[in-house]
Parts: sequence; C-alpha cells; structure tokens
Amino acid sequence: MRKINLALIITVSAFIISCESNTYNEISVVATNPTYTSNVQAVIKANCIGCHAGGSQFPNLETYAQVKESTQNGSLICRIDQSISCGAIMPPNGALSKQTIDMIKLWQTQGYVN
Repeated sequence: MRKINLALIITVSAFIISCESNTYNEISVVATNPTYTSNVQAVIKANCIGCHAGGSQFPNLETYAQVKESTQNGSLICRIDQSISCGAIMPPNGALSKQTIDMIKLWQTQGYVN
C-alpha cells in the first residue's frame, strides 16, 4: 500500500510540475490559417477593447472592419510590435507575446480572412 501511495504522489507531482499556464493569446497562435473570428477577435477583445471602444481612444477596434483598417494602415501592427518604434507599445499593461503578434501579421499576410 505504501508503494502505491508513493507512486501516486510521484505521478501527481510530476503532472503538476510539468503543467504550465498559457493565456488564450498563446494558445490561439498555433493557427496556421488564422481568421478574425477564430483567432484575432479574441486577442483584440482581451487586450484592446477596454480602451479602444466607443470612440474613447483612437483607433476604434470594435468591429472586423475597424481592426482590418487599423492593421492595413499600419497603426495596429506598429503599436503591438516591439521591434517597430512608432510610439508607446500597446497594450499598456504588457506587450503581447511574439507568437500572438506573428499570428496577427500572418492574418494580415493571408488577406484578413474573417
């Protein structure tokens, strides 16, 4: 019985130690063909809508058309991509992961699929 309990404790401990926390942004970036509805929209809602909705902060990022326009004119990519210097990095509470930024760039490259 002791051996079984010890084995169980070791197994459970191994699972707990091996688990890591992932945000939705990091999980969503595995998409090879990202779409606005399946991937980009959730990132925008989680990280941008708090300030960029209802005209309170430019640009407005509430709809597909607004996010697409902001990405097309370069303002969205410029603000989220730390390798481009065009002002303060957004979102202000912490930069998006490189994988998330790359996913948004891929969405752009693939033609802004809705």
